Amino acid sequence: MTKKKHSVLVNGPITSDFIGNSIAKHSTKTNIGAHAIFLGQVRKDLKENTAVANIEYSAHNEMAEKIFEAIREQAFEKFDMVCMHIYHSLGKVNVGEVSLFVFVSCKHRAESFEALEWIVEEIKHKVPIWKKENYENENYSWIGVSEI
Repeated sequence: MTKKKHSVLVNGPITSDFIGNSIAKHSTKTNIGAHAIFLGQVRKDLKENTAVANIEYSAHNEMAEKIFEAIREQAFEKFDMVCMHIYHSLGKVNVGEVSLFVFVSCKHRAESFEALEWIVEEIKHKVPIWKKENYENENYSWIGVSEI
């Protein structure tokens, strides 16, 4: 069963208020027994002795949205999900902020864990999202497609 479509790509970081509100909206859905959530957060990695300051995400928006929708449809066919949501940042996301939010709701926990892992791996390997890793010394480097 598929739910209505929303835009996956959002400008800037995904806030804790947004995440909390998304979770709260599901309390009335009494056929759900488990939620599984993945939050991709920008790490303060060191590259050549310089720390990451932020990541700038960019995408071919139309293509990315189509691939997100295909992943969504495949996930509903493959798993017994009640609901799922995916949000991915575009633009600058600072260290410590969230850039990917995947929220899966199922009747049982095992199914929710399995679905969540499958969805995150599909996003990582298939969605055309690029990352420009900006460092504290103002240098930068481009990192591979969707390696969250």
